[in-house]
Amino acid sequence: MNRTRTAALVLAAAAAALAPALSGGAATAADGTYLQDPSGGEKSMKSMWTKDDMHKVEAQFRFHPGIQYKTITRPGPKGAEEYERKVGDPTTLAWQPEYEFAWSVADSQGVKKLLTTKDGKQVFVLHAVLRDARRAEVAQVRQELKNRPATGRTKIPGGKRIACDTGQYTVEWSVTRTGYGTLKGSLPWDSSCEQYRTAFTPKNQGAS
Repeated sequence: MNRTRTAALVLAAAAAALAPALSGGAATAADGTYLQDPSGGEKSMKSMWTKDDMHKVEAQFRFHPGIQYKTITRPGPKGAEEYERKVGDPTTLAWQPEYEFAWSVADSQGVKKLLTTKDGKQVFVLHAVLRDARRAEVAQVRQELKNRPATGRTKIPGGKRIACDTGQYTVEWSVTRTGYGTLKGSLPWDSSCEQYRTAFTPKNQGAS
């Protein structure tokens, strides 16, 4: 199979995954697509000790761009036009970010850096800011969590649509364990929708 044919099949598969048969409403593409800080797997975390070396705080952040679109009706392939199908409309593409935070807290029991995960409830402040290339704030989320376990994960909806192809962005994030300290980080994000527009072309959506 030549390279061009392989690429076409990959785009066709992407288009099929991105365009479920919905009744013209908004849809969110592959929720599993995200950027992570620090990079790595599920257990990759940034960490810090309190000044007295008695408490350790760890945190991880994931930015979910959350591509969205509406669907339109198109006829079936040549010879079977009556088999209409819903496909993604590339003119309606937009981003709807979500912000995911993970944390872990451990306390030393009498000896510095000898860890035992704390069973008690924790208080956290989660914060993220999306900035454009000029460093202007575009979106922000902040949430205080009370009575949470020492290890956990939560996702916060961004609540704001970001237009496609509006340049490079930076996501700044922090997780504060109240009374212990704050872990921070940042991620770059490119708002280009080109790969989705390509997947949504009639050719790559199975049109003859």
